[in-house]
Amino acid sequence: RSGRANMAANHMTKRNVKQRDGRTVKANAGLGRATGVFRTTGRTLRKVATEARRPWAQRVTRKEEGEETKRWSQVVTCATGRKATPAVVNAAAAAPSEWKGADLKNLGLAVAVGAAIYFCPHPAGITTQAWHLLAVFVGTIIGIITAPLPLGAVAMIGLCASMMTKTLTFAQAFAAFSNQIPWLIAIAFFLAKGFIKTGLGTRIAYYVVSIFGKTTLGLTYSLVFSEALLAPAIPSLAARAGGIFLPLAKALCVACGSDPENGTESRMGSYLMKTFFQGTCISSAMFITAMAANPLSVNLAAAAIGETISWTQWAVAAFVPGLVCLITMPLILYVIYPPEVKDSPEAPAKAKEELAKLGPMSGDEKIMAVSLLSTVAMWVFGANYGINAVAAALSGLTILLVTGVISWKECLNENGAWNTFTWFAALISMAGCLNKFGLIPWFSQQVVSVVGGWGLAWQPAFLIIVLLYYYSHYLFASGAAHIGAMYTAFLSVAVACGSPPLMSALCLGMLSNIMGCFTTYGIGSAPPIFGTGYVPLNKWYTLGGILSVYYLFVWLGIGGAWWKVLGLW
Repeated sequence: RSGRANMAANHMTKRNVKQRDGRTVKANAGLGRATGVFRTTGRTLRKVATEARRPWAQRVTRKEEGEETKRWSQVVTCATGRKATPAVVNAAAAAPSEWKGADLKNLGLAVAVGAAIYFCPHPAGITTQAWHLLAVFVGTIIGIITAPLPLGAVAMIGLCASMMTKTLTFAQAFAAFSNQIPWLIAIAFFLAKGFIKTGLGTRIAYYVVSIFGKTTLGLTYSLVFSEALLAPAIPSLAARAGGIFLPLAKALCVACGSDPENGTESRMGSYLMKTFFQGTCISSAMFITAMAANPLSVNLAAAAIGETISWTQWAVAAFVPGLVCLITMPLILYVIYPPEVKDSPEAPAKAKEELAKLGPMSGDEKIMAVSLLSTVAMWVFGANYGINAVAAALSGLTILLVTGVISWKECLNENGAWNTFTWFAALISMAGCLNKFGLIPWFSQQVVSVVGGWGLAWQPAFLIIVLLYYYSHYLFASGAAHIGAMYTAFLSVAVACGSPPLMSALCLGMLSNIMGCFTTYGIGSAPPIFGTGYVPLNKWYTLGGILSVYYLFVWLGIGGAWWKVLGLW
């Protein structure tokens, strides 16, 4: 039968063939014979289908399978004019593909928590709108922590939920996309692109390595203290950390062979980036002019206690606890989050060799240097002439775009910039509306009434107030928003419980910077540094939580003793 089937198929192939629209269509006479051929080859078809379902070890040999498939293909081609696909191949193609979407377990957790809060009765004194927004916000934060999708996607889902539940309007949900901080962070990424692309970052990195590069710890200390020295001169933390030192930090990591794109981030970059970020939180707390929101604390304190904090008073009060943290924090991370490469005694010599190979500065490097210096100058002195930080950053970016040092296409391809911009702006929008809808003032008032009614001595009462103020920062994507919403209320209750007014005002103002240490969104330096991909999300929160406890010990313990010496209490 098989032989006759082959003969029939070969005979039909030689019959008259007509060409229509580029496809081969068999003559009608062939179709009649093919019907008979199908009857004679039914066993062959069934055998191939059966073999596709059998375990591989029990199937026919490759040679036998090929012969059967070939005979089947010839018959079907003869009948239909189209080449058939073997059943074995069809079975493989039909196998279910791997899931490409979100991590459903983590996504389900975020949705479940948000839904549970959403449908729970809200406390008296809170509007339904504020309570529903809190549910969406908490669900979004859990999604950002568990990361079932990229952070930008999680934030967009959160905005979607807020609008679909009619909790926020479009204007409210996207209000922060015109906020200057997310844009400043995004532009800092573009400037960093030029810094690295031109080779200027590599040149400076090699120079730093040639001086401090014998150990990873030495490199890290040089970066941390360099940032702290510039802190009082540049009030925009996002500009200082993201626009000036982040490109240098990344260039240092790459120069030392640590790059997340190559899977070598733990070589030294993870440790250096996490330490660098923690250093920005500390330096911001040490000077009034080191963070844009610090003057707000000074103004609110003046209204609450009737005393204006001077630049010198703040700097002197923060000097000892700040210096202790700057010295000890890198050592703590060196123990609990150590780099893979700790010593590199040959690095300084190699760095000098590489510097020699680079030769004189190229034209693009000089343009990049001019752009960066002019931007930094405007960040330092621009406020005196009405130039804000975003305008200064855009002027530097304009120089790079006009001269072709970087292209707009390269800016568009900076995925980290746009991802960070999206999720940070979304959180700012939701956190701002939580305050606007009255949830944060209600929370502050509850703390005031509860703590004030306990009748505690001022020391334990102040400790409770500080803890609540400090860790409630999880609800905020901006230090300024947190200060504006809660600083006055918490300072007032602390003073009412007997805490020294000036000491309380200074302590809460400084901790308004330190409390940004444990989230990826709580302070301006967090999004761009986290966006480099050197530190995993779980490590970011774990290490931040550990250090947040240590910082409280230093500022309340060592700082408290120092303030006693200064006569603040």
